[in-house]
Amino acid sequence: MSTTPLAWFKSSYSGSSGDDCVEVATCPSTVHVRDSKLDESPQLALAPASWTRFLAYAVRG
Repeated sequence: MSTTPLAWFKSSYSGSSGDDCVEVATCPSTVHVRDSKLDESPQLALAPASWTRFLAYAVRG
């Protein structure tokens, strides 16, 4: 298990006012997703293929 901190990136779809922010951090085998407005935000850990399917569905609406 790695102890390297994750590098989080704010979603380009998040609001500019900073109140609706989703952040993503990627690793070779996992995509981590969290809500940035919570101090101890729970995280989703997804396989890259699952994340890709989620994005494809989200873009289609």
